Amino acid sequence: MHLRHDMIECFVVRPTAASHEFLQILRSPGRYMAGVWHTVAGRIEAGETAVAAAVREMREETSLVPLELYCLDRIGSFYIPEQDTLWHSVVFCAIVPADAPVQLNEEHDAFRWMARDTAAAHFVWPGNRESIAQVCTEILDGSAAKPRMRVPLG
Repeated sequence: MHLRHDMIECFVVRPTAASHEFLQILRSPGRYMAGVWHTVAGRIEAGETAVAAAVREMREETSLVPLELYCLDRIGSFYIPEQDTLWHSVVFCAIVPADAPVQLNEEHDAFRWMARDTAAAHFVWPGNRESIAQVCTEILDGSAAKPRMRVPLG
């Protein structure tokens, strides 16, 4: 079995009049996990930090740029049997402007914004639902940990 740790996940959130919404993007046909709604994700390139990869992947996949970026207190983990590989990914939350337009790249063919209180139910993977719960309690609700989870953007 192989172990990889060069991946990021980034939950994109925008404020609304009532609360917040989470962005979901749909994988295009012919791609790995085609037809699955998920969050921004990708590999960390050689010489790149996880933070830089999160910002780059967000920009490449959605054209969005974060106003604020937070590193969650959890690691995303998943196993891909075809590769016999256990992946660990650094998990981020990016806050974007409410009116920022989304422009998808070829990896995705649709997007939707999901209300905070129902977003988790629309993600397939249990780890995504756990990350959303942490985003809500620690970042959106402003826990004592929030300032320490914030990542400076440079």
